[in-house]
Amino acid sequence: MKGAPLKIGFIPLVDAAPLIIARELGFAEEEGIDLELKRSASWSALRDLLYVGQVDAAHMLAPVPVAGALGLGGAGVPLSVISVLSINGNVIGLGQELAYELRNKGHNFSFLNAKEAGKALIGSINDEFRIGVPFPFSMHAELIYYWLSEMGLPAPLGVSVRTIPPSVMVDALKAGEIDAFCVGEPWGSLSVENNVGTLLLPTCAIWKSAPEKVLATRTAWAESEPVLRDRLIRAVWRAARWLSDPSAHSLATEVLSRNEYLNVPAELIGRALSGNMVISAKGEERKIPGFVRFYEGAATFPWKSQAEWIGDRLASRNGLDRAKGREAAARTFRSDFYRAALGGTSAVLPGASSKLEGALSQPAVVTAAQGQLELEADSFFDGQIFEPSRT
Repeated sequence: MKGAPLKIGFIPLVDAAPLIIARELGFAEEEGIDLELKRSASWSALRDLLYVGQVDAAHMLAPVPVAGALGLGGAGVPLSVISVLSINGNVIGLGQELAYELRNKGHNFSFLNAKEAGKALIGSINDEFRIGVPFPFSMHAELIYYWLSEMGLPAPLGVSVRTIPPSVMVDALKAGEIDAFCVGEPWGSLSVENNVGTLLLPTCAIWKSAPEKVLATRTAWAESEPVLRDRLIRAVWRAARWLSDPSAHSLATEVLSRNEYLNVPAELIGRALSGNMVISAKGEERKIPGFVRFYEGAATFPWKSQAEWIGDRLASRNGLDRAKGREAAARTFRSDFYRAALGGTSAVLPGASSKLEGALSQPAVVTAAQGQLELEADSFFDGQIFEPSRT
C-alpha cells in the first residue's frame, strides 16, 4: 500500500541529497510517505510553487523564509523551516582572467584562508566587480556581503551582485557576464572541469557552520498536518544520518547523478561529499573537512539563533528595525516542530533552541536534552560572535 502523497520541490544541487536519498532508499516509504520530487529551474520558481501550494514542502535557501517574514521579496504566504537540510557546501570561484591576476600577484589559492583570499581578490579588482549568486535572499549573498565588507570592499555598494540560477552559472562566467560566482556544488566543480573557472574559497572558510539549505513548508500546512509534517522530518533526518557514513557516498553519488536529479558525472558529486576538491584545471587538490554536512553536530536542527543572524543581516541592509527583524526571523525556524517529530527517537536533541553563533573554534561537547551532543566548530573568519536575543 502506498503511503500518504507528498510533493517536494528541489533544485539540482548536492545539498538536495537528504530529500533524494529519503525517496530513493526508502526512508520516506518507511515513514508512510509517498514522496514525489519535483525539480525546479530556479529559486524564484520553486519559492512560488511553494507559495501557491503546487508543492507541500521545498528544498529552500535558508534566508528565503526569513526574508518573507521581514516583508522582503514580494508578497507571499508565511513559511516555516521545519528542518535544516545542509550546512555549508558552497564555493566562490573566479573567471580565469581574474584567477591569473591573483596568481600573478602571488596568491597561492590555499582554499582555506578567507582573509588572505579576500585581500588578494580586492587587490586584483580594477573596475566593477561582478559576482553571480543564485538568489538575492541566499546564504551565498549574505556571506559574500559579510566577507567583502569586513575586508574593506563595501558590499553591495562596491560590488555588482547578479542573480543567476545555479545550473547556468558556468555559462554566465564563460560568456563574460560575471567575473566570479558563489554557488553550490556541483556547479563550481563543473566550471573547473570545463576550464572556465578556478575555485578561490569554500564558504565554510567564512562561517564554519552556515545553515545553507532548509526544508521549508507553508506555515499553515505545517500547523494543519502535524502527522505528515513529523513523518517528513523523520524521513529526512534518517536520510541525513545515512549520508554521514563515508561508506554510503559511492551509492549516494550514483543516485544523485541520475538524469532526473543532478544529471552530472558522479565523480563531481563525490568531491563535495568527500571534501576532496579540485580547484583548477591544472588538477590542484584541496582537502576540506566538513565541506558540506548533513548530520554531524546537530546539522539538521533549526537553530533560532541562526535565523536571527540572517534576520539581523537582512534588516540592517534593507533599512529595517534590526530587533524586529531578529524577532520575526526567529519565529520562522521551528525547533518546536523538529522536537515534536524526533522526540522519542534516537536523535540527540540540543537542550536549547539558540546558541552563541561563532563561539566555537573547535568541536565541543554540550549538554543535550538527553545525554550529550558534540557541536562542530562554528567560528566566523574574523572572530566575531553573534549573540541571539534568546538562548
